[in-house]
Amino acid sequence: MLIEPQTMHPGEQIVTVISRIYQRGLTTTSGGNISVMDARGDIWITPSAVDKGSLKTSDIVCIKRDGTVVGNHIPSSELPFHRAIYQIRPDIRAIIHAHPSSLVAFSLVHQIPDPDILAPVKEICGEIGYVCYEIPGSQALGDTISAEFQKGLYTIVMENHGVVVGGFDMTDAYIRFETIEFAARTTLHCKTIGEPQTLSPKQIDHYKAHSSDYLPEMEEASSEEMEKRAEICRFVQRGCDQGLMFGSFGTVSLRLDKDDFLITPSALARWNLKEEDIVLIKNGKREPGKIPGDAVWLHEEIYRNNPGIHAVIMARTPYLMAFAITHQSMNVRTIPESWIFLQDLPSVRYESYFSGAPEIGAFLARKIPAVLIQNDSVVVTGESLLQTFDRLEVAEFSAQSLVMAKPIGKLVPINDQQIEELRKVYIND
Repeated sequence: MLIEPQTMHPGEQIVTVISRIYQRGLTTTSGGNISVMDARGDIWITPSAVDKGSLKTSDIVCIKRDGTVVGNHIPSSELPFHRAIYQIRPDIRAIIHAHPSSLVAFSLVHQIPDPDILAPVKEICGEIGYVCYEIPGSQALGDTISAEFQKGLYTIVMENHGVVVGGFDMTDAYIRFETIEFAARTTLHCKTIGEPQTLSPKQIDHYKAHSSDYLPEMEEASSEEMEKRAEICRFVQRGCDQGLMFGSFGTVSLRLDKDDFLITPSALARWNLKEEDIVLIKNGKREPGKIPGDAVWLHEEIYRNNPGIHAVIMARTPYLMAFAITHQSMNVRTIPESWIFLQDLPSVRYESYFSGAPEIGAFLARKIPAVLIQNDSVVVTGESLLQTFDRLEVAEFSAQSLVMAKPIGKLVPINDQQIEELRKVYIND
């Protein structure tokens, strides 16, 4: 968990989240505001005109139920719309408002990102709302936003302004915020190379049905694999630091013995996974009291049919997803490292995700280490977790280079003779 709403003071929650938002470049020093409503009905909110990059718990302002303001600063000028949302939606206990450039871009052209590009985005964010421009800090803005939230929405794009997201608690709000920002940023990358292809309601329902297919519990769990649990946690944290994983996105598994493996859990935020959160899968059963991450059946299938594979990462990185969502082929003949590490990056149908993965398995059997699943994720494999993570980095960097190259000229890939020279030096068939 990034935060623990039940044990952390509201001020600590706000400082932790606004610091992460600022450090990730998703708002400016003065932009954005965050609030929490506590069990007493008091609203805790970021102050006005105080550096977001160096906020302390003592800077957070409390507005009591009777309207009394307690704190060392003036509360955010956007307090009216925070208060209005809490009044209209008692299920919402945390609100994030920020100005990430990707979502601002949508607000400038009076559009909203389509959550149907990826099933988990739709599941986490639901329908995305939109409100017309009103003066910041005005009661009119509060009325407009609360009217949209009254429809049961949690995420709203504000015309020529930014985004506002509500959640059951601060962690829930932040996961929604990260997810919609990811959807916006990825859609912009998609637009550079092609047109985003959205999922149908039937395809999204298929994902939801499979996401609740849990393995039976095993009778008892082993405690002998702590070192590998720690290794998974280290690489997940590195993935979060590098923008390769966020929210509940990113599933990592590591083989133990034969077909037994460890895998990251479902639904838990990836920022600060602990060793005890990792799920053991043994003899086709899961560790008691734990839910394994997305597509555990796919990880099982890969390990069962590929004895040389000892680690699998499934990720939804913004540049690779641009290719997965537009259904564009990705040419990895960009620089020598890309081809040496990947050789090819084929794409398979979305439905392959749920059908025992025959298409994915066919590529892995040919020792192609990574596969894109349309409108879902990239699957990367390796002999070790280090090698697998390295391949994921190389794949995402390669995708980023291709997206960035698109506006400036036609791709000139490494030619066949150069590839053959690389094959002779680096590839052992």
